[in-house]
Amino acid sequence: MGSTDAPEESKHEDKKAKTMNQYPVAPAEEWPEAWLMTPDDKIKDQCEENRLEPNQPVTVEQLKEIGIEYWKMDAKAYDYPVKAVPWDPKDAMDPKLKALRDDRGYSYADIITIHPDHLPEFDKKIAAFFEEHIHDADEIRYILAGSGYFDVRNLKDEWVRVHVKEGDLMTLPEGIYHRFTCDDKKIIHAMRLFIGQPVWTPFNRPQEDHPSRAKYVKDFMEEKKEEEAKA
Repeated sequence: MGSTDAPEESKHEDKKAKTMNQYPVAPAEEWPEAWLMTPDDKIKDQCEENRLEPNQPVTVEQLKEIGIEYWKMDAKAYDYPVKAVPWDPKDAMDPKLKALRDDRGYSYADIITIHPDHLPEFDKKIAAFFEEHIHDADEIRYILAGSGYFDVRNLKDEWVRVHVKEGDLMTLPEGIYHRFTCDDKKIIHAMRLFIGQPVWTPFNRPQEDHPSRAKYVKDFMEEKKEEEAKA
């Protein structure tokens, strides 16, 4: 796996990653497509692309500014169960996944398939996933098959839609406002990775007083303001 272009990598390192072994993120050309979304009151179907017109792409540099990290994996080369709760990360056969697991300290995982045939109350669950929320830990998702959208708030509080597909492994930092939905294909097979005990609880917006939100604001939003003030 290639390394990120040096200027981007040095400028926007995740705070937590500075204390780790720095398994390199994917080069910019491998990252998933991202764009600014249509306002929520204009969305008719959350599973459609919902791009602004004209389209306004979001760059890899802009994703890094809000704490997103990304690795391109070879999901097709390895077999994974449709569902496994839990799934032991020590069972990984993929050398890239092993290296990332060891570097980041991922000690728990599970595998799920989001599809009407595999997820009871599919429509209800998808609606719940689409509620804007934060977590009190990083969100780490490896897409084994299928595709979907992670929506994340940028530093201007605009929605950025990231289209994740097979082989994409992406992390969202603790405290970032986000949501998830399937795309129009309505199927995604994913591995959820955790450091220590799994964190399931979503804290729906507003959460400005939550310690994890305060941490995110300090690590990313306040630092950006400081950089702009010095420019």
